[in-house]
Amino acid sequence: MVYKVVVSDEDVTYQLELEGNDAKVVNGLKIGDEFNGGILGLKGYKLEITGGSDKNGFPMKADVDGTRRFKSLVSGGTGFKPTKKGLRRRKTVRGNTIADDISQINVKVSQRGEQTLTEIFAEPEEEQEE
Repeated sequence: MVYKVVVSDEDVTYQLELEGNDAKVVNGLKIGDEFNGGILGLKGYKLEITGGSDKNGFPMKADVDGTRRFKSLVSGGTGFKPTKKGLRRRKTVRGNTIADDISQINVKVSQRGEQTLTEIFAEPEEEQEE
């Protein structure tokens, strides 16, 4: 199983991949839970899960328990942006628990480490020959 992890910090986002045994660490966690950023190579960081989407693109919703897909009548928020006041739609959403069907996990930084994210994700500069 491979998860795409989108890490957001203030106005910047970074995309990482989480696979193998490290991916098993986040299995079973719910929206709002925190985990150690060391498994993503972010030493000293704590990351909070804010959402995600499954392999078919359905968004995770915080108030739907479990890992199931669910058709919910929504008037705004996760999965639907109404264009008129009072507009509601029945939309399919995913539960709030991370399982094998999830393909993307959205997280935000809740505790910072020693290095900034821009230092961690900076491209190593190539030395120029004279």
